Amino acid sequence: MIGSASDRDGGPSGGGSRERVDEAATARAVVDGRGVVTAWNEGARRLLGYRASEVIGESAARLLADAAHPHLPDSLTGLRRWSGTATLLHRDGHRLTVGVLAHRRESDGDDDWLLVSPVARPAPTPRDDAFVRRSFAQAPYTMALYDTGLRLCWANGDMERVMGLSEEEMRGLRVTEIVLDPESERTEEGMRTALRTGRPQELGAALHLAGHERESVWSVSLVPVRDSGGRLEGVLLSAHDVTEQYLARQRLVLVDDASLRIGSTLDLPRTAQELADVAVPRFADFVTVDLLPSIEGGEDPPQGPPLGPVLLRRVASQSVLEGCPEAVVPHGTVANYPERSTAARSLAQGRPVIEHITPAALEDLDRTAPQRAARMRQFGFHSVLAVPMRARGLTLGVATFSRHQRPQRFEQDDLLLGQEITARAAVCIDNARRYTRERDTSLTLQNSLLPQRLPEQAALDVASRYLPASARAGVGGDWFDVIPLSGARVALVVGDVVGHGIQASATMGRLRTAVRTLADVDLPPDELLTHLDDLVNRLAGGGDTMAPLDGDIGATCLYAVYDPVSRHCTIARAGHPLPALVAPDGTVEFLDVPAGPPLGLGGLPFESTELELAEGSLLVLYTDGLVEGRGRDGDEGIAVMREVLRGPAHDLEAICDALLSTLLTDRPSDDVALLVARTRALDTSHVATWRVPPDPAVVAEMRKAACRQMSEWGLDDAVFVTELVVSELVTNAIRYGRPPVELRLIYDRTLICEVSDGSTTAPHLRRARTFDEGGRGLLLVAQMTQGWGTRQIPNGKIIWAEQALPGDY
Repeated sequence: MIGSASDRDGGPSGGGSRERVDEAATARAVVDGRGVVTAWNEGARRLLGYRASEVIGESAARLLADAAHPHLPDSLTGLRRWSGTATLLHRDGHRLTVGVLAHRRESDGDDDWLLVSPVARPAPTPRDDAFVRRSFAQAPYTMALYDTGLRLCWANGDMERVMGLSEEEMRGLRVTEIVLDPESERTEEGMRTALRTGRPQELGAALHLAGHERESVWSVSLVPVRDSGGRLEGVLLSAHDVTEQYLARQRLVLVDDASLRIGSTLDLPRTAQELADVAVPRFADFVTVDLLPSIEGGEDPPQGPPLGPVLLRRVASQSVLEGCPEAVVPHGTVANYPERSTAARSLAQGRPVIEHITPAALEDLDRTAPQRAARMRQFGFHSVLAVPMRARGLTLGVATFSRHQRPQRFEQDDLLLGQEITARAAVCIDNARRYTRERDTSLTLQNSLLPQRLPEQAALDVASRYLPASARAGVGGDWFDVIPLSGARVALVVGDVVGHGIQASATMGRLRTAVRTLADVDLPPDELLTHLDDLVNRLAGGGDTMAPLDGDIGATCLYAVYDPVSRHCTIARAGHPLPALVAPDGTVEFLDVPAGPPLGLGGLPFESTELELAEGSLLVLYTDGLVEGRGRDGDEGIAVMREVLRGPAHDLEAICDALLSTLLTDRPSDDVALLVARTRALDTSHVATWRVPPDPAVVAEMRKAACRQMSEWGLDDAVFVTELVVSELVTNAIRYGRPPVELRLIYDRTLICEVSDGSTTAPHLRRARTFDEGGRGLLLVAQMTQGWGTRQIPNGKIIWAEQALPGDY
């Protein structure tokens, strides 16, 4: 179908600007897929003499003089357009050869063809040269024609406007003589290439033309011009001003670069510096980033924009000049910005502000900030853009962009670009601020839960290290502990809660407290881990009386108990890395302790390993963050640790430092806890043991034996309390316990009295009434000693009491 009714019925087209166009000057017809004419205009009637009513609905083949092509559309199968000549029959019978242009059209799933042909083709006239000349002069593009000597012959009006020179003033000059710029040399070289090769050349040029305020970017086409015989006559230069497109692309590149470079870390000052680095020199000559002091430490700034004079802390700056000589405020310094300053106005209004620096503005600044005014005069500041840094509804600070080297002032497009990259930085800074707050809270919590100093005990010499994870990973749940136990024994603990942040630290605190509580009742290592596993399951399931923790809880733990009297060490682990043992001769082995499941799986058993350690042996306990560094698996870390431990082992602090410096080449991605202990032994001169017959009459003998031993140790001042303790504990063991009964005194930092028997029944304190004959023994023991208790052993129990020596009172 044709686009207008006049085409279908042969009538004239009408309306608007189309009245100036003679529609009938073109013969137009539409032929459907069956070869039937469906439209016929007045121009077709003029060309072939048929009225529309005589042709529409008839086969188009009847119009062809060549009967070999009875179906015109069939000969055009597969084409979208066809052009050529066709010999047609006029209504009066004569043959007419015309040029035809055919377009395939799709309409409602059916194809038809629009055929067009001019009724008359105008022949060239002498007026055409003048017509072409006027068209060239009035073309909306910058154009000039140069001869083979590269000298200007013609220049159109746009070339005159761009150059600020008339054609007469430029005629006979070369490009390098019209525009003094290195780009002119490149343009002439392109013109020579076009003339030498006969092929068009394309190039881009950035020029600061005389009479123009700023640099402009051009796309230049250099086309060789030939005469009718094919001989080269010159070069046509056609240039298009693509400055706006170029600037738009540069803005997009800058935004893309900002999205990649800003926020690479969660360090607040570094993120601010990344904003400044991205903006210089492509957007501004000098950039400062100032934040409200109230956000320091991760706190939320006050709601609403700051009004009036505002205090800001300088956190970043960058300049096209080395060393940022324009800066008045050093990094880290809080400075006052007057109410009328660009930064303060931007913050108060909550939107970007552009200020063009005028003499009047500098005079006003002289009164409020004379040093800033002096620097702006010194370096020639002429345009400033201040953009408030806002994220999640909070105002964090302001980024100020200044220009003094490039002559262009900030414009509306620059304002939008500055706002875009600043918004990106503001979100990243807010993320860093929030992360800093959570990390500081986590570190404070974690440090409060870790031992501030190791307790005094004589069984082991101990050194430790705790190294928090890198900023990207955050705070984790690693911990270690040294717990003195009864009988001069000591427990060593290292654990690791999976995950990072406050929740991991809180879980670690609960587990550390639980371990200390369970250790206080002297549970064997495997039983202690079983109870700890139950606790983790209750925490994960919300069955604990404290607030439940979200999600599953994963943790590993290693618990070891060392007895300096027997030199026995009992170890159990729950999914934790194997401990290392360094013998006094320097031999290193990783103890084959049954792995046990990580805490929280529930229902699976834990096993203990017991071994006898030579005095001076080293036990090395650690978390996996020490051996599983970046790009290295645990086996490689174990091998490196083995080599380090083979060295001299005189100073425990030096061993810790050597392990960390060798295994951790940079800040770890996970927390690291390290505990190194050297064993001591209490020899027979510090331990006295007596087998006690099950006869109350021997209590007096035990008191005497204990008194003699106290005298040998030079502890005569402690005899009275020791005699009382021995009497009460031995009497109770004989009266209420079962054989065998044994008395042991251990002379260490304190004096420990232990009485063992074959009964598993634990004694307890009770308050005796006025006329009771007994019930006061343990109460007296508790009052006279610094601690007492009971612990289970495989064949019974031990009741112990510990008293401070006289010199320690």
